[in-house]
Amino acid sequence: MHWRNAWLRRLWLPAVVVLTLLATAAVVTGTGYLDGRTFVGETGEKGKAKGDPETFVFKDGSFDPLDCHKWGFSGAPYTTKEQDGRIQFTSETKSDKEGTMSWKGAVQGDEISGTVTWTKPGQAPIEYWFKGKQK
Repeated sequence: MHWRNAWLRRLWLPAVVVLTLLATAAVVTGTGYLDGRTFVGETGEKGKAKGDPETFVFKDGSFDPLDCHKWGFSGAPYTTKEQDGRIQFTSETKSDKEGTMSWKGAVQGDEISGTVTWTKPGQAPIEYWFKGKQK
């Protein structure tokens, strides 16, 4: 009986370390994970059913909502985290004249969805939703 306890004690710590590393590797994916994917959909103001056309591009570690270029916004770095089969991402795009858009979204399969908050000096933040399908 004593030899089994000693054997279990020696395996306990390495087993915990391996399981922790596997769990961490499965959850955190870092940057650039969605690169090469493009989604076509729309962005609309919170509370409204219909939005405006939007194309979302992930390339070279940047998230770029192309239709926001007309207001001076451009692509910005994004980070991802994979959890429960969804790839969650965040990004913050900026415009010299129009402020900042903070994007929080998720990709599951060939669909993208999430929220964006537009902040601009002199106005209250405006909440938007976005959604689309992979091109």
